[in-house]
Amino acid sequence: MNSKTTGIWLVIAAALLAFIFVCEHFLRPVVSGPAPLLPNLRPVAVTSVQVFPAGALEICTTRTNGGWVLARPVSYPAQAAAIEALLDALQKLAPAKISAAELREQKKSEAEFGFERPQATLILATGDQSWQLKVGNKTAPGDQVYLNLPGVDGLFLADAGWLNLIPRTADEWRDTALVDAGAGGFDWIVLTNGARVIELRRDATNHLWRMIRPLQARADTDHITDALQRLETAAVTRFITDDAKTDASTFGLQPADLDLWLGRGTKLAASVHVGKSPANDATQVYAKREGWNTVVTTAREPLAPWRGAVNDFRDSRLFELTAPVAEIEVRGQNNFVLREQGSNDWKIVGEKFPADADNIQLFIKTLAGLRIADFVKEAVTAANLPDYGLAEPQREVILRTKAGDTNAVVAQLTFGTNQDNKVFVRCAGEDFIYAVTMRDFNQLPEAAWEFRDRRIWNFNTDDVAQITIHQGGKTRQIVHNGPGKWSLVVGSQGLIEGKYIEQTAQMFHDLAAVVWVARNLTEPEKLGFGTNNLQITLELKSGEKDTVDFGAEYAQRQTALAAITLDGERWAFLFPPALYQLILSYLTIPANVP
Repeated sequence: MNSKTTGIWLVIAAALLAFIFVCEHFLRPVVSGPAPLLPNLRPVAVTSVQVFPAGALEICTTRTNGGWVLARPVSYPAQAAAIEALLDALQKLAPAKISAAELREQKKSEAEFGFERPQATLILATGDQSWQLKVGNKTAPGDQVYLNLPGVDGLFLADAGWLNLIPRTADEWRDTALVDAGAGGFDWIVLTNGARVIELRRDATNHLWRMIRPLQARADTDHITDALQRLETAAVTRFITDDAKTDASTFGLQPADLDLWLGRGTKLAASVHVGKSPANDATQVYAKREGWNTVVTTAREPLAPWRGAVNDFRDSRLFELTAPVAEIEVRGQNNFVLREQGSNDWKIVGEKFPADADNIQLFIKTLAGLRIADFVKEAVTAANLPDYGLAEPQREVILRTKAGDTNAVVAQLTFGTNQDNKVFVRCAGEDFIYAVTMRDFNQLPEAAWEFRDRRIWNFNTDDVAQITIHQGGKTRQIVHNGPGKWSLVVGSQGLIEGKYIEQTAQMFHDLAAVVWVARNLTEPEKLGFGTNNLQITLELKSGEKDTVDFGAEYAQRQTALAAITLDGERWAFLFPPALYQLILSYLTIPANVP
């Protein structure tokens, strides 16, 4: 074969390849799937859905104010999600078509496909269009179903999976919620669960709830939010009757045990009335939605928070802290002022020692966390104050948002006398008397010295030259010979372990009180201090000596009281437990050592 012939064959081959490529990619016929059964159906435009189940009553629903309502056979709110699911399935339905000619060839009538008595007939309508769809028999395997559109030649064959979306009874499409979803959007609530009416309103700015009736008071926002969330979960367990002539008192609904009205703005958004329990099930109660005749049963538990007394809906916090605190003034047996200076730095006005900023923040947190143990009296007057020790209170605490500004008060608490292990208290600006537990009251510091910086000393371990231990009339001295090296001085008896002495000294270098117990300790024996108690002195290379004495032990906290001298005054404090345990092991004098 010569080169000329070879070239011709190569050209032919290339042309064939090009032809095949063009046919495969550009000239292949477009294969399309079955056409939609209802091509113009838009679920959002549908305004009514009618279902005629075989052998059952017509089910008719209409779209009203953005929701769905059953019109027949009963009037009741409908499940929007169930209706929208059916409409979505119908929009996506794309069955295979069986033409009229094919039906004639099969010599079968429409009755043989189940259309003489269809399983169901659906009628959908918008403002200007409607569709009717008949559902016939399933195929022998049961996975497909015959469909008929009256006025359209032929039949259709579709998958049968969507048939479970067609209701057989109206109850399948009834809304089972007791109130509409979105309870978080309610901004007013009125309820009656006894002789008194309780009205609650939510502030549009801070979203906190307040009580309007039967008294003006702060409301428990957390409790109300939880009650609304639980109300959203309340569902119908059984539809009892739709008869408008039914005697409501039979179900404890006239008058009701509980009435709830919930609204947004000026509109009532939802309302429910709750009655008694069925005779055979105390976990259920009868209920009825406002505006509908239907009586239902529902679980008692989700409604339980609404059955509380007036005080159950009141804010249990003693006061509401709405702004950062820059100054705290305490008046009482010990008057003092704590004042912020700089960023998270505080001083004790009139004192030379530094303040413990963390302890002051804890004080503010403790105040803000105080809980009301008892709502004692409403509408208090000046004449009532002496009865509760509030005319001349034992203590006042004033919180200000601006240091030195007496007009910048964010909260003012007045504490009176105690009774039944509770202390009476009043908040400025409120006409109520509350009570807090004695335990909570006793957690509040009452003197300025309690806020002294808890750091006692701070030095480098390498700067320690010697440790002297006095205990039970005996003395032991331990010399620091270098990093990790310690030895007893001549004359001191016993054995020591250098690495543990080093560990204890390292923890000693930044000693801090757990809490201050007393200032100007004039009667040390009352706190367990004595001349034979354990005393430890750390002598630095500079000649400075730091001494700590130990008093009564706190077995439950595995530590003890301790005392030191600061600025010429004796201070008692609770010693750090971990360091105290090391001291007991390595810096004490055993009883058997002479």
